[in-house]
Amino acid sequence: MVRVLHPYVTLPLLPLRMRPCRLGIGDHPKRPVWLAGPLRRTSPDWSAGFLFASNVAFSPFRWDTASGLTDDATADVEEAFPLNLNYMMEFPMPRFRVTTAFLIASAASTSFAPHLFAQDSASTKVAVQTPEALNAAIDQAANRGIEFLKNRGQGSDGAFSPETGVAVTGICVRAILDHHPSDATQPAVKKAVDYIIDRVQTDGGIYEKGSTHRNYETSVAIGALVKASDSDQFNSELKRAEAFLKEIQWDESENIDDSNPAYGGAGYGSHSRPDLSNTTFMLDALKDLGNDANDEAVQKALKFISRTQNLAGHGNDTEHADKINDGGFYYTPAAGGQSKVEVPEGDDGGGLRSYGSMTYAGLKSMIFAGLTSEDPRVRAAMDFIQKNYSLSDNPGMGKQGLYYYYHTFAKALDAAGIQVLTDSEGVNHNWKRELTSTLLAAQQDDGSWVNSGSSRWMEGDRNLVTAYALLALKYCRE
Repeated sequence: MVRVLHPYVTLPLLPLRMRPCRLGIGDHPKRPVWLAGPLRRTSPDWSAGFLFASNVAFSPFRWDTASGLTDDATADVEEAFPLNLNYMMEFPMPRFRVTTAFLIASAASTSFAPHLFAQDSASTKVAVQTPEALNAAIDQAANRGIEFLKNRGQGSDGAFSPETGVAVTGICVRAILDHHPSDATQPAVKKAVDYIIDRVQTDGGIYEKGSTHRNYETSVAIGALVKASDSDQFNSELKRAEAFLKEIQWDESENIDDSNPAYGGAGYGSHSRPDLSNTTFMLDALKDLGNDANDEAVQKALKFISRTQNLAGHGNDTEHADKINDGGFYYTPAAGGQSKVEVPEGDDGGGLRSYGSMTYAGLKSMIFAGLTSEDPRVRAAMDFIQKNYSLSDNPGMGKQGLYYYYHTFAKALDAAGIQVLTDSEGVNHNWKRELTSTLLAAQQDDGSWVNSGSSRWMEGDRNLVTAYALLALKYCRE
């Protein structure tokens, strides 16, 4: 056994294990090739592969050490050559020339590979050091995610996870169209939109009959229909849905005034107390419909949102305002208040604990309601974010709600116009590139995403989690 060493791979040259198959790379047609392998990786991050033409000229070709080929050829190779794909190279040339090709590849890659494959410190999967590389990586990941939704996630009736009514269907349609707007005329999206339209109710809401999540379903359905609409195609349905959301918002119609902690909020729509998550879904829908910061419903919502922030003296007049006072946000101030953070046993500090996803949701909603970066509520939220910057966990919640967190994280920072976020330790984060690397690292072989750390809040549902990831990636483009 002869081995040639270089910084990326240890290459066994003789004897070579070779098998023929037909393989298509990218847009190239399938053709006969010899597959040689396996290569043993010595770098923890990358193996540099080189694709050789029959004249032994070569061009750089990237291999992903965690998921194999970086394009759609993976399935073809797995069927024809069931070895470890992570460490193989392929060559369209006769067997007797492969050894020579390997020798040249090994020597060449010693010189060239370190320059060809820049690593991103936040990922061992992809390098997104330039806007072009970032956008190309997003395109590829989005294409795979959308193919999963269309081919494996959608039911014959057009729905995605119909046990949620129209909720996940609406989120998936929006996620697809955020990346592929022209898909609005394609059969998969049209069937999903028809499923949504079939659930328009007489009160103007868009939800499954008997639903206890009317605000949530209607809000995300609006987002889908706005994106899928051709001119005024769904104008009637959208106007009625807007009126429905404003009708079920907690205000004087619920026999409360603006001194009540529930005032201005939105709940699931089943007459239970309002919460920040549902309120921010409602605000997203109202913004999609063209309502600006001066809209009465938006300003009512701002009163509720201010009461979900751990900040005394700036709109939070509840008993919880000054107990934590870290600028972050919690779930609801209504009905005595609630945070989803589990307080450690024996911790009697009181207050409602802030956590990441609600803080980004609160920040985004305050910006939509017209607050600027100079407002003390926005400054306090940014202070919490800088002290708790993370892409490995939903701060305060661990892995629970992680992909909902990624979505609100991206949407909020985009709304705030932040390109580089400096954390409390002075470290600069290009959050778009870091989040892209994080999401690409977590994408499954079938193109989907799933929260492997926690299934709470339906994050074991690949349709929902894939949609969250796609929605987050939309805001990561440069």
